[in-house]
Amino acid sequence: MPNLPLFRDPWAKREAWRKHPVFSNRAMFSSMFPGFGIAVVAFTAYVVVDNFYGKMQVEERKH
Repeated sequence: MPNLPLFRDPWAKREAWRKHPVFSNRAMFSSMFPGFGIAVVAFTAYVVVDNFYGKMQVEERKH
């Protein structure tokens, strides 16, 4: 007798899709917020540039 499990799951073929890498937690989370990473980078760049120009304008007003 081959080395088979004692009890076989008759639904295993129908449940196999749940173990596919597309349905992993990491893939689900990354597809939950598409474009979120780009938005964070763009907003951070905006805040840095705004603070830089804001400080330059304050220094010009002092003179």
